[in-house]
Amino acid sequence: MPEDELTALLTLNRIEGIGSIGAKYLYQQFGSAQEIFRNREHLKEIIPGISTQAVDALCDSRYDSFIREELEFIEKHGIRCVTPADPDYPARLLDCHDAPLVLFSLGNVNYNTARTVGIVGTRKATDYGRRMCHTFIKELHELCPDITIVSGLAYGIDIESHKASIEAGFPTIGVLAHGLDMIYPSAHRPIAKQMLSDGGLVTEFMSRTVPLGPNFVRRNRIIAGLSDAVVVVESAAKSGSLITAEIAGTYSRECFAFPGSVGDPYSVGCNELIRDNRAGLITSAFDFVNAMNWDRRSQKDRPVQKELFPELTPEEEKVYQRIRLKAQGVLISTLMTELNIPYPHLSSVLFSLEMKNLIKQSPGSLCKPL
Repeated sequence: MPEDELTALLTLNRIEGIGSIGAKYLYQQFGSAQEIFRNREHLKEIIPGISTQAVDALCDSRYDSFIREELEFIEKHGIRCVTPADPDYPARLLDCHDAPLVLFSLGNVNYNTARTVGIVGTRKATDYGRRMCHTFIKELHELCPDITIVSGLAYGIDIESHKASIEAGFPTIGVLAHGLDMIYPSAHRPIAKQMLSDGGLVTEFMSRTVPLGPNFVRRNRIIAGLSDAVVVVESAAKSGSLITAEIAGTYSRECFAFPGSVGDPYSVGCNELIRDNRAGLITSAFDFVNAMNWDRRSQKDRPVQKELFPELTPEEEKVYQRIRLKAQGVLISTLMTELNIPYPHLSSVLFSLEMKNLIKQSPGSLCKPL
């Protein structure tokens, strides 16, 4: 990328009062950041309705010295910058209305791997949450080794996701809520260094940006946008991971959650996501891969053909007859309640029915007859 264009992009990224949505709109209208600044004196004529504050900010030269220092910092530390004009920019972010104009990264980051999974959760992870996180990622690698794991390098489930990814052999990306001149929390610096060899650190924030509260929400949208699906492992009733799940829904990403004990404060958020049908219930990597249809790569081009007279066990017959009564589908939770079948056993029955091409499980824990 030409240095003049990068300078203009960094300036646009730095200016207060425009925001991600406004900056992306201007960029799309003019085709480059340089063109925005070339036409800044006439912006009110070109874009009726643009605020006086935005025009004044674009004409303000006080950012020049800061941007020069930022360019020196980028060059000195070998930081990679990608923009929507670059082929390496995350394809998954291109359709997000508030995608960042510039992403900074350290390490060996590949934004456009075949499959990406965002894993988020509480910062106060319990033994159950840590165990589920490690087990899920280990099993996921056995089923689908071509996945990149995305999380936020925070305490709790985030850092456990990165650790488990390194142990399993997954590339893992940590999305930061601050610039690349620091690691927050500092205790996670050793893990961050390990991530650089296969994955890395990513941020939309320039150096000297401290990790303030609003930055974490902006960070969460990038985690959701980079992911094909978001998995919530543990979450309290009010948690940043729930914000990530909500954003994932607005981006048309799949969302899944591990259930927890009723009354457990760090499972309330997950249980509510499942209850409100905002996340599919999973208890294993197998459930997740099955719901995403990632376990049938070799069969995707084959026509689906039902067996004329499939042999069913009495329990399979009971579950199938209940599902076929409702063409629009039945929730797994409804089947558990009405048929009095525990989830682990029901999951096995549903998988068998799906393999016999009698039903289809959709994300959101919905079972439909074929």
